[in-house]
Amino acid sequence: MPGTRSTGLLALGGIAVAALLTVIGHLEVNDDLNPWALTISDFAVSDRGGVIDVAMVVLALATVALMYGLRRTGPPPGRAVELLLGAWVVGLLLAAVVPTNEPGTAMTASAYVHRYASVVAFLALPIGGWLLARRPDLTSAAARLRTLVVLSLVLAAGMVWSAYPGDRMLIGLAERLLILTEVAVLATVAVTQTRRAPVDHGVVVSPKGGVVAQNGHHKSMIDENDYSSSWSMSWRADSVMEPERLG
Repeated sequence: MPGTRSTGLLALGGIAVAALLTVIGHLEVNDDLNPWALTISDFAVSDRGGVIDVAMVVLALATVALMYGLRRTGPPPGRAVELLLGAWVVGLLLAAVVPTNEPGTAMTASAYVHRYASVVAFLALPIGGWLLARRPDLTSAAARLRTLVVLSLVLAAGMVWSAYPGDRMLIGLAERLLILTEVAVLATVAVTQTRRAPVDHGVVVSPKGGVVAQNGHHKSMIDENDYSSSWSMSWRADSVMEPERLG
């Protein structure tokens, strides 16, 4: 449909900008922060209002563009998918606006809000991605989506283990791999949208040159060959009925 390709490109652009800003945010903080042992939120809190927060907002907006594109092509996304993607968007926005605590300090109320908003976002997106893989317009990307979803759930389990019994061992690495995998889910859907050809739900020309008129779930087909065949049969019948001319 018109607009689907543009929303896919917009989503891809937002994902690329968010990735670039995140990399810049890692370069701007001091050298004492270890990306393998500290989460992205730990980096962000060291530069409140900085580019990492902006990156989360941009990624949330890219997801909104993707959701708009899903509404314009194929079947409706469904309430479950929209709620899950909406939870991902809200979780990102809350994580960007509400800061976590400084590394090594006690958890505050805002830090708990930040933590659980992130947890909801990390869980909502892969479940939504699994449901999206069922859509007929995403059939070509279904296997890739399911693979990414399974990988993201494994990484999420690894991050949970690191956060509690693992004494935060390599929690930063686990989180970054998790985010990379989940963003890849969004990028896969966006790429599929950019490859989709516009569809006209009014009048469609059949491959044989006929016209398919669609009206809701009903459609009628008038083939130009049918006209020519009917005219030919009628002409031949008239010719047989015509009296033979005498010389």
